[in-house]
This record gives sequence, structure tokens and C-alpha cells, in this order.
Amino acid sequence: MGTTEKPFQRESHLRSIIKGFTWRVIAFLDTLAMTMLVTFIIDGKPHIEAGLAIAAFEFIIKIVIYYGHERAWQSAWKDGVFTQKETLIKTVTWRVLATATTFIISGKVLGSFAGAALGIALGESVSKFAFFYLHERLWLKIPLGTVSDIMRKK
Repeated sequence: MGTTEKPFQRESHLRSIIKGFTWRVIAFLDTLAMTMLVTFIIDGKPHIEAGLAIAAFEFIIKIVIYYGHERAWQSAWKDGVFTQKETLIKTVTWRVLATATTFIISGKVLGSFAGAALGIALGESVSKFAFFYLHERLWLKIPLGTVSDIMRKK
């Protein structure tokens, strides 16, 4: 008796959107914490309002950028398996885009592209590198079609 293989399935647009949203929640909290930490180190007090503004702008802007990045990677996904090396490369490409965006948003909100804006962008590049990699690996454990199946049951 022969085995029937399931045809290769790409991630759905809905899954990419939900995945982007879950990532943005994690990233929002990290941006807020990083902004408060860096401004505390530089000014002796955390700038909570600036942290909320930067994190909120990032949430809106980066969810669009994230979706585009995610869909571009879906087109590169040919065999249905993302290796740890491919996840690492995806993480690096995202970090470059995201760090540049954070630097620009932080500089605009804080009124300067030196000091705190640079510190926030560089600090975030380290913390979010690890968080993004783990987020990707976790989502790879959720079988494709699971999001669609859940939505159909509602």
C-alpha cells in the first residue's frame, strides 16, 4: 500500500497576520522596556511617555513591514521545511529592517538621532534578535492549517 503525501502548503495570509500581531505584542513590550532602560541610563529617569510613543508607532508601522517580510520569506520557502540556518538568516534580515526603523522612529520621537535613539536601536537589536528567533521557532511548531481550522470552527 502506497503512502499519500500531503501537498506542500504555504503559510496562509491569516497566519502571517496573526503571527505578525503576536510578534508585535512581544516587540511592543521589549521596545517600551528598552526605551525606559536607555533613557534612565542617559537621563537618570525613564521616559515612559516616549517609550509608549515609540512602541505604539512601531506597532503600527512594523506590522506592515513584518507582513511584507513574512510574505517574501514565504515565496522563498520551497520545500516546506525551515532549517535553523534559514531561521537565523530570516532573523538577521528582519533585524536589519526593524533596527533601522526603530532608530528612525526613536530619533523622531526623542527629537535627536544621537544618544538615546541610537542606544534604543542597538539595545533592541540584541534583545529582539533572540526573541524573534524563538518566536519563529515556536510558530514552526504550530502545524500549517491550524489557524484556518480554528477559524472554520467558529
